[in-house]
Amino acid sequence: MAGRAARDAYETLEISLRDEDGVEATPEGLLVHGRRFAFLEGDDLVVDVTPARARDLVHRGVAERFVVDGHPAREWVRVSDLQLWPELAGEAHEYVGEPPVGGQS
Repeated sequence: MAGRAARDAYETLEISLRDEDGVEATPEGLLVHGRRFAFLEGDDLVVDVTPARARDLVHRGVAERFVVDGHPAREWVRVSDLQLWPELAGEAHEYVGEPPVGGQS
């Protein structure tokens, strides 16, 4: 269960991102065009970023790998510093919400 500060910070993210094109706040997390890009796990924000960005954040000690079924997820990291949440949620939103290369352009 998330602490009050984490819940408040997450609600602020939901409010700030909900007017973006394709963004939806669901019980499973924040989605863009139906794909999850961020969610609250305990007192941490878990975000989907590029593999290079995930490595960088982990290397610098800013984030930890998010572990799924005992295995670290390649692109998902958990961040405890509430001040970094808006920036990283924005990055995750852009990364997940971008159309695939060679898509409908």
